[in-house]
Amino acid sequence: MSELAGKAALVTGGSRGIGAAIALRLGESGADVAITYTSAKERADEVVEQIKALGGRGIAIAADNTDAAAVVAAVDQTAAEFGRLDVLVNNAGIFPYGLIDDVSLEEVDRTLAIHTRAVYLASQAAVRHMTEGGRIVSIGSSLAERVPYPGVALYSMSKSALIGFTKGLARDLGERGITANLVHPGSTDTEMNPADGETAEDEVSLIPLGRYGQTADIANTVAFLAGPGGRHITGTSITVDGGSNA
Repeated sequence: MSELAGKAALVTGGSRGIGAAIALRLGESGADVAITYTSAKERADEVVEQIKALGGRGIAIAADNTDAAAVVAAVDQTAAEFGRLDVLVNNAGIFPYGLIDDVSLEEVDRTLAIHTRAVYLASQAAVRHMTEGGRIVSIGSSLAERVPYPGVALYSMSKSALIGFTKGLARDLGERGITANLVHPGSTDTEMNPADGETAEDEVSLIPLGRYGQTADIANTVAFLAGPGGRHITGTSITVDGGSNA
């Protein structure tokens, strides 16, 4: 596959899980790929080596999404290293859990910094480097649109903010030929939410297809939006959840 040959991409939070799968899928499509990580340097380096084995260039950048300056610097470094930036995937995330009485101000600030402020700042920085055909894809959550159980109000709030941001961004960037879209994963088999975890049985009961998604399901959707097939798709959300939000 070479749909993204000659393109350069940045995937935030790309050292594991969905982010790593996206980075590798973009690499398979021919893109040079940078990833950011917070602490898992060895795992980030492993992803980079796999990207290089696919024939592309890869770099790992230490950048915590709670650090506004680091977020912007990672975007600028990617563009400088590759000489361009065509695709930004805002993936880095956490999963805060707790009833509203139990969540601290610090956790609220941290979650919003990672899930909303960093997405805004990375996108703002990215469009300074993008030309016509640029792509911004953010990773939301099926919990942004439907909340079937308690304890995720903060998480859902932070992810639902991306819906409005994506629609507004599509309007801002349309004349420049840059698209902005949002992918909402449902229950996906990762270290953060394993398919054999404590809540897995309850989560599967909500999914019409009767199984967890795989990271490749999300990565393939992102790759489609980043490639030629996504050229006329912007300002929309695509939910990849096995039907749990149906």
